[in-house]
Amino acid sequence: MTYTDLKFIGITGGVGAGKSRILSYLEEKYKAVVIRSDDLARELMGKYPLKERLMDIFSGDKVFDSDGNIDRKKMSALVFNNKEKLELLNNAVHPAVKEEIIKIRNRLEEEGKVNLLVLEAALLLEEHYEEITDQIWYIYASEDTRRKRLKESRGYSDERIDSMFLDQKTEKEFRMGTDLTIDNDGSFEKACFDIDRAVGGLLNE
Repeated sequence: MTYTDLKFIGITGGVGAGKSRILSYLEEKYKAVVIRSDDLARELMGKYPLKERLMDIFSGDKVFDSDGNIDRKKMSALVFNNKEKLELLNNAVHPAVKEEIIKIRNRLEEEGKVNLLVLEAALLLEEHYEEITDQIWYIYASEDTRRKRLKESRGYSDERIDSMFLDQKTEKEFRMGTDLTIDNDGSFEKACFDIDRAVGGLLNE
């Protein structure tokens, strides 16, 4: 089967909202191509030309091992305490990731073998992915639900969760910046119903 029109959905939401499960559902039911931006960033950071830029940024900081591979723990610790290096890192990585995502989208459009591309990215709104997507979804779950999930699935402390929540957008900001809200606070079956309705409407446009 070949498709003439590729639809591109961006997915965002707070940590613990259940985005990964929804991505898996879209992969399994709709055979969507899913891009997880963190995974793509890690891949690109190990390849030229981005790797070369990072070697320049972190020259002398000993974040590369003897084989030339990035020690991400050292890099994370360094940028956590160095806003200048963090800004340089973000200015190198985020545009490279977005450029690669555009290449993937263009390739899929040319091949015509899939009709749904889905991107999950923490900075979807900050990096203005509305410019290249058809819709942006906000995956909603209450703070209490997200806190419970993070404790059960990842063993996070309340202190760590509080810090993570402070670093993310508020529910109001997410809702204002997105096209559609998928309520994943209750049963996953209800969320899937809303997803099916949204995907059906998008693919039939």
